[in-house]
Amino acid sequence: MTAANTHTQDAWAVILAAGSGTRLASALAETAGPQKKQYLELEGEPLFWKSARTFARLQAVQGLVLVFPPEDLERMTGVAADLYQRDPLGVPWRACAGGARRQDSVRLGLAALDASARLVLVHDAARPFASAALVRRVLAPLGEGCRAAIPGLAVTDTIKRVSANDIIVDTPERATLRAVQTPQGFVLAPLLEAHARAQAEAWEVTDDAALMERAGHQVVVVQGEEANVKITTPADLELLRPKACAAPRTGWGYDVHRYVAQAEDDPKVLAKARPMMLGGVAIAGAPRVLAHSDGDVLLHAVTDALLGIACAGDIGQLFPDTDATYDNMPSAIFVTEALRRVRAAGFVPVHADLTVIAQVPKLGPHRARIAAQVAQLLELPAGVVNVKATTEEGLGFTGEKRGLKAVAVVTALPG
Repeated sequence: MTAANTHTQDAWAVILAAGSGTRLASALAETAGPQKKQYLELEGEPLFWKSARTFARLQAVQGLVLVFPPEDLERMTGVAADLYQRDPLGVPWRACAGGARRQDSVRLGLAALDASARLVLVHDAARPFASAALVRRVLAPLGEGCRAAIPGLAVTDTIKRVSANDIIVDTPERATLRAVQTPQGFVLAPLLEAHARAQAEAWEVTDDAALMERAGHQVVVVQGEEANVKITTPADLELLRPKACAAPRTGWGYDVHRYVAQAEDDPKVLAKARPMMLGGVAIAGAPRVLAHSDGDVLLHAVTDALLGIACAGDIGQLFPDTDATYDNMPSAIFVTEALRRVRAAGFVPVHADLTVIAQVPKLGPHRARIAAQVAQLLELPAGVVNVKATTEEGLGFTGEKRGLKAVAVVTALPG
């Protein structure tokens, strides 16, 4: 077969879902009742349908044959039809009954192929993690004149060949060994001939590559995938369970403080007048702020952003301004406590973007120190804390120099 007369656009896939899965039967009976492994679900779909979707995404694959146990054919054809109705694959498909052995199921699946098929991919439904990239690698040699290509992985363990009574007979050279996977790709005509010979001469093989080898055809091995695991043992069931993977979280904080007027003479107000602190940095010559704690508007916004990540309420709930304990307390303590709650919730801050809105004072000279101080409080490198300052162009109470605002956005990852 030459490259000129082999077209990788004429491929069909045969997905084998006709096995009995005896090694998993007892484990499945304990967890979900009697059930064949190929009908187990991954992300809400049967294993065979995950593979069907992978093949259908490839332009080279023109159609699919699903092979089910004879006793399940009618029921599973209906299941497949319902799946297709909800999630059309964009390629034709058909179903057929399998046989007693894997090679029988493949032979029957091949017989159900469309007459246009020139190439075939044979795949085990119990390998739902095979990627589209792997399928392309298998198909590539078939377009270059090869008659058979299979994926394989280099063997990392030392392999021993043993006798019937478990005595080591031989240690094969590991460098020459490969653990093979599916999908396996073939030019259809020689594969059909090999199956016919297997029927006539009573061959027993474990995969179609062995059939082609025995029929005298060269089989090329392409790089397989570690993730292309076959669901075979009870331990493999863990691979099908949803992974607890928390999404990143973003917390948003906002705070406002008003300035104490220069002419203020009310003793109660003056008792709450604080020198301006921003991000833990004293701002000399700035207006005083009215506050119960030290009045650091930026750290208060950071605290609320952290509490948002931890889903732990807000700063007013945790540190009420009616509690004398917090009178003139450094706001860094609030940040530290909020950060502890973030970590207890299973998250780690990775970035902070902070904005101070004020007509006065000018914050440019203080920006770097504020960023460094906040980074230290959040246990972050200074390079991932951004501090911005802006005005409201004379509008509102900040524009009238009666106070200032701060906004904080903190991003955290599970960790």
